[in-house]
Amino acid sequence: MNSHFRTLASFAPVACILLAAYFLVPRIADLPASLAGLRVHGAYIMLALGMLVSLAFRRGRVLFALLTLALAYVSHRMFLQEGLNSFPARTVFAALCIFVPLNLGVLSLLRERGTFNWHGLRRFAMILAQILFTAWLLYRGDSAIVDPFYVPLIDTKLLARVPLPQAGLAVIGLGLVTALAAWFARRSSVNLGFAGAIAAFAIAAANAAAHDAFAVFTAAGALILTIAVLQDTFYMAFRDELTALPSRRAMNESLAGLGKHYTLAMVDVDHFKNINDVYGHDTGDQVLKMVATQLAQTGGGGSAYRYGGEEFALLFPGKSMGSALPYLEALRKNIASYEMAMRGGDRSVQAQSGKKPGGGRSAGKIVSVTISIGVAQRNERLLTPEDVIQAADKALYRAKRGGRNRISR
Repeated sequence: MNSHFRTLASFAPVACILLAAYFLVPRIADLPASLAGLRVHGAYIMLALGMLVSLAFRRGRVLFALLTLALAYVSHRMFLQEGLNSFPARTVFAALCIFVPLNLGVLSLLRERGTFNWHGLRRFAMILAQILFTAWLLYRGDSAIVDPFYVPLIDTKLLARVPLPQAGLAVIGLGLVTALAAWFARRSSVNLGFAGAIAAFAIAAANAAAHDAFAVFTAAGALILTIAVLQDTFYMAFRDELTALPSRRAMNESLAGLGKHYTLAMVDVDHFKNINDVYGHDTGDQVLKMVATQLAQTGGGGSAYRYGGEEFALLFPGKSMGSALPYLEALRKNIASYEMAMRGGDRSVQAQSGKKPGGGRSAGKIVSVTISIGVAQRNERLLTPEDVIQAADKALYRAKRGGRNRISR
């Protein structure tokens, strides 16, 4: 249930921006004379702001996506103000319907490589090639190349009502599905931003004859991408990349906002250095992911954090130590009974629960990982978060010295 809620919540900013743009379009004509310039320049301002944010946080993919939207807006201002009756307008509109969603979809699949390097040069060259190809079509003036784009692919009344060529609609749909698939695979705010920007462009293109609508939804696409960069940067600062758990910084902020009643547990993977030495760091990473997954499933309202290295933390707001201990004991037992099958040859690991490793390879050694836990509760003696952390750390060392795979308070 929580995962479904988080998924829906991820779409909230995109949906709110698109909805706000929808309600803004009919009202933008009523702007006072002092703000009338925003009808034309507002989109430029939002695009420029997004580019500055992308440069500041080194998000080259978003920068090139915003460049694509900026070129689309400039093209609309230059060629589409009088509708789609002329050959240049039809040619430019066809190019926009293909290249904008294509670029955004492709960028969603690529890894972040920065801007001012060989990777950025290749991405810029791709956009430049599209500009030159469109310019070549305009120079030739050959409608035989452009007209097939406007031929319906499927003769249905439903699609006939859509104010977009079906070929363009197909590319937009493909780009949207690609960006959503990339987001689902990586859960990156930027990839969801690409999907939102494609949706914003689709609405803008469907209203190409309405100047205010195209400007507002172009600005909305730029705003979606800008917010995605800020969300992604926040995630990187407060989330551990390997385990996807909140980081130590996030835990410290949570502790600072709690009241007088909470319990903190420090968790450490036993003999973790030995795991790395024997099976390799890739296996060690898999162990940390498994432990993080178990920690995230701890009941009792406990929030899991990656504290550093092989050390984690569980925070129980509003709970006494006695209330938290049963959940910690269940966690310790679950991890101790979790079998990890090490496959030979590639020193990799598959985390299974009594299942054989897949791939047709014979199972190697079965390893059970254990954890030690130190617990402390905020009280009259431990007044500050730092005091509670130190007390939980000392309890953790007592658990280690006592033989590991145990809880100490």
